[in-house]
Amino acid sequence: MFKDRKDAALHLAKALNKYKGLGVIVLGIPRGGAETGFYVAQHLGAEFSLLVSRKLGHPNNPEYAIGAIAEDGSIYINEKAQAGLSPEVLEHTIAQQKKEITRRIDVLRNGEPLPKIRNKTVILVDDGIATGSTLFASIKMCRNQGVGKLVVAAPVAGPEMKSRLLKEVDDVVILETPEFFQGVSQGYELFYNLSDEETIDFLDRWKENR
Repeated sequence: MFKDRKDAALHLAKALNKYKGLGVIVLGIPRGGAETGFYVAQHLGAEFSLLVSRKLGHPNNPEYAIGAIAEDGSIYINEKAQAGLSPEVLEHTIAQQKKEITRRIDVLRNGEPLPKIRNKTVILVDDGIATGSTLFASIKMCRNQGVGKLVVAAPVAGPEMKSRLLKEVDDVVILETPEFFQGVSQGYELFYNLSDEETIDFLDRWKENR
């Protein structure tokens, strides 16, 4: 569907044209959302930063998300996925990811705080939405911070994700929703995980071009 993240981001940015020049804040969810968010923010003339949110992986299968936690401590839990886990195990998993969130804020944002989002229009951007765990935790955080209008934007997601998100946010822009959706990477010809260094570079490039 898309050549790479830049190609997808440029298409996504055009789909968000109605927000151009309105002083919105684009928050990318790293790492993949850093590249997507950079090009969206650049096109919209928006403020840009990275909102750090981490998946809570199942102890027996770390790739299987039982939920997620955002950088302010806002937590989303998939009740079905975490069924059978003791509170102690869940708390241990949360504690581990809190440490990683602190590390990522220090490394990716140089410890800098997010822009003030109270009463602002915020566009949460990722390179795609699979389970949506980190995104739902990020949504909770934005609501807790008193966001004015909340928009979610991504190049690709599962067919049912938009209807789920519209119950939580004010606007959803998803370009492709393949019927047989198995993962974000299937929307891209070239797809790989960004390194910390590559992620930092996108935020640095935005600061240089402000």
